[in-house]
Amino acid sequence: MALRELSSLEKSLGLKKSNKYSTQGDGKVPVLQNSKGPALVGLVTIAGHLVREAKSPELLGRTAEQRAVVQQWLEYRVTRVDKCPKEEVKVVLKELNEYLQDKVYLAGNNFTLADTLMYYGLHGIVMELAIQEKEQYLNVTRWFDHIQHYPGVRHHLPPVVVLRNRVYPGIHH
Repeated sequence: MALRELSSLEKSLGLKKSNKYSTQGDGKVPVLQNSKGPALVGLVTIAGHLVREAKSPELLGRTAEQRAVVQQWLEYRVTRVDKCPKEEVKVVLKELNEYLQDKVYLAGNNFTLADTLMYYGLHGIVMELAIQEKEQYLNVTRWFDHIQHYPGVRHHLPPVVVLRNRVYPGIHH
């Protein structure tokens, strides 16, 4: 899955040349074979490299505080979301739902790499939620739907249907 995410990230960043990826270990950790130096290992490391290569440093955060928040959510993705046993999914969704209560994006008011990689990591989870569960995690659902419609993000993933009743009150579709 991580290899498809990195390929989609390359496309969304407008990078022309596609990189050569492989995986290592049981966890299928992505590896970027870098012609300019040693291989880069890990989803977050490679994604950060691609963002810098695309000359889009704002996706890593505009301020020191925002960069720290982006790093925090990238780490959360790899340590909590990717390794989340099925019985703890609701805990992750609850944490994320509370955090997103007053935020548009994970790092505040700006779209960042954290939004893209968390979207990729949560896609399968949100896809399996029943309508009632999506309403239970209203802030996650709102954020998720916003990110899936952000230009260039959803490349390899099917859209997740979100009913716009309680998620978007006041808007009638």
